Amino acid sequence: MSQSLPETDFEAAAGVEDDAPVSSPISGVPVRDPFDGVPEPLRAAFEQRGFSSLTEVQRAVLDADSPGRNLRISSQTGSGKTVALGIVLANELLEPAPGRSGPEALVITPTRELANQVAEELSWLFSKVRGVDVACVTGGTEVWKDKKPLAKKPRILVGTPGRLNDHLTSGVLSADSVRHVVLDEADQMLDMGFKDELDAIVGALPDERRSHLVSATFPPAVKALADRFQKNALHVAGTELGQANQDIEHIAHLVRRGESYNCLVNLLLMSQGERTLIFVERRVDAQELAEMLAGDGFAALHLSGDLAQAQRTRTLNAFKAGVISTLICTDVAARGIDVPDIARVIHMGLSNDPDVYTHRSGRTGRAGRKGQSVLIVPMTAERRIRRLLHSAGIDCNWRPGPSAEKVYKAITKQTRTRMFELLQADPVEGERYNEAELEYARGLLSDRDPAELVATLIKLAEPALPREPFPLGKADPKAGGFVERDRTPRAQSYVPFFINWGERGGANTARVIAHVCRRGGIKGQSIGAVRVEARMSVFEVASDVAQAFEIAARKPDAREPNLRVERFKGAVPAAPERRKGPPSFGSRRAPAPRSAADGRPFKTKKRTGARHH
Repeated sequence: MSQSLPETDFEAAAGVEDDAPVSSPISGVPVRDPFDGVPEPLRAAFEQRGFSSLTEVQRAVLDADSPGRNLRISSQTGSGKTVALGIVLANELLEPAPGRSGPEALVITPTRELANQVAEELSWLFSKVRGVDVACVTGGTEVWKDKKPLAKKPRILVGTPGRLNDHLTSGVLSADSVRHVVLDEADQMLDMGFKDELDAIVGALPDERRSHLVSATFPPAVKALADRFQKNALHVAGTELGQANQDIEHIAHLVRRGESYNCLVNLLLMSQGERTLIFVERRVDAQELAEMLAGDGFAALHLSGDLAQAQRTRTLNAFKAGVISTLICTDVAARGIDVPDIARVIHMGLSNDPDVYTHRSGRTGRAGRKGQSVLIVPMTAERRIRRLLHSAGIDCNWRPGPSAEKVYKAITKQTRTRMFELLQADPVEGERYNEAELEYARGLLSDRDPAELVATLIKLAEPALPREPFPLGKADPKAGGFVERDRTPRAQSYVPFFINWGERGGANTARVIAHVCRRGGIKGQSIGAVRVEARMSVFEVASDVAQAFEIAARKPDAREPNLRVERFKGAVPAAPERRKGPPSFGSRRAPAPRSAADGRPFKTKKRTGARHH
C-alpha cells in the first residue's frame, strides 16, 4: 500500500527563487526561457496553441530596442511574420483605451485571403487579452456586411486597400484613434497597383502614429515606399534569403521540352493524396492545368482572381479540408494561403526573380513539418533556372523526371510500408482484425501458396491510379537532348479526330487536350497523339470511347461555338481567327505518333527557337 507524500515546496527547500533562471543539467549554463519578454496573455496563447518557442523573426522583434520606433520587418515566407507583428502591437493594446472612435491598429494587406489569414492569426494571439478584438473587411463581399463589425469599433482592423479606402471616404470608418498602421506584404501591394489607395489611407491617418512595413523582401520600389511612409525606421530581420526554412528540400526535375505536364502527372501519382500547391505564371494557365488534371482523374481545382469571392472561399476551404489535394494558382492568388501541412510546392514555369521562388517555396515546410519545393525544368530553361537558384541561395538537388517504372515502384513501396506499419503496431483489442477474419485468412492459406496470396493482397492494397504514368525521355547533357526514350507498348487502338483550331488561333497541345476532354466528356488518358498545325489540330481518341466522344463533341460548344470537332480524313479545313498569344506553360506529346486514317504516320512539326514551359 502506497503512502502519499506530504505537499512540499521542493524549489523553496532547495533555495531556488521563483524567477531564477533554469540551468542545463549537463553544462550548468542558464537556459533562457523561450518566451522571455513575451507579455503573459500572449504567452498563454502561444502555449495553448502548442508552440514551444519563438521563430527567429519573432525573437528579433522582441530583442530589438524599438520603443516608439517604426519597424521594417523582413523575413521569409512561413517564418511567422504575422505573429511578430502582433508582438509589436501588444504593449499598447494591452492597456485599456476608453473613448476611442475607431481601431487603434490598422493592418493593410494586398489580398482577401491574406487579410483573413492575418485576422485569424492575430485573433488567437490576442485571445487571452480582454477587450482586444479583431475585425476584417475586404473587397469581393457586400459592403453593407462590414457595417456591423465596424460599429463594434474593433481595436485591430485588417483589410484590403480598396475596401478600407472606401470606408474611410464614406465616413463609416474613423481613423482618428489609429496608433499603428501596418503594410503587410508591401512588395505585392505595389505590384498589384495599390499606390493610390495607400496614399489616400495614409493621408487620412493621424500624424502621431507608428508605421510598420512587413515584407519577405525589400526591393528598391518597396524601400522608396518605406522611406516616404516611415521616419526613423528600424530594420528588424529574421531569416535571410535562402535560409527561411531548413525543413524544405529543393528538387529540380530536368525534362524534355513538351514533357512538363507528363512529369507533373507522374509526380502526383507517386504520392497520391498529399496536399500539393502548384504555381503557374498566368490565370489562364491555372484554369487550363486544373482542367487537364481533373480530366486525368486528379482532385484538382484552380484559384485565381477571376473567380467570384464565394467560389474562391469554397475552393480554398476544400483544399484546407482535404476534399481536393491539388490546388493550382498564380503568385497573387496564393497570398494568404496558410495551410500548415502542404507537403510540397511544384513550380510549373518560373520568372527570373529569386524572391518569387522564395515566396512560393515558403508555402510548404511550415510549423516544423518537412516539405518539398519541386521545379519542373525543360532542358531549354536549365541554365536560367540554375542562375536563379544560385541568386536565391538555394542548394537544389537535380534529378531526371520520374519514369513510369519509378512511379510503380514508389506506389508498391508505399503499400508495403503501410502494411509493415500495421503489422508492427500494437494492436488495440478488436480494431486490427476479429476471429472471423482470422478464420478466413487461415482458410486462404490452407488452399493457396502463401507467397502468391500475399502478392495478390499487396496488389489489391495498392491505390487505384487515376491514370497510367507517362513514359519520359532521359537527358543526355552531351547531346543537349534526350536519348533512350522509354516507350511502353500499348495495345490500345485509336481513332483520329481534328478540330479547326491551330497555332495561329492560340492553340497548343495543352489547350487542345483541355478543350476536347471537356467537350467530349472523356479523360486525358483517353487521348493519344496530338499534332498542332497552323490552322487545325489532329488528335487521337481511344477507340473504346471514340463513338461516345464523337456524339458528344458534335454539339456546339457554349464557350467556343465556332470550333468544330470531326473525324479526321485527311482534309485540312480553314480555322477561324481566335485569340493570339504565347503558348501555355506546357505541351503534352504522346509516347509515339501513330498512323492516321489514311495510313500515313503523324509527323511532328518542327519548331524553331526555344520555348520555356
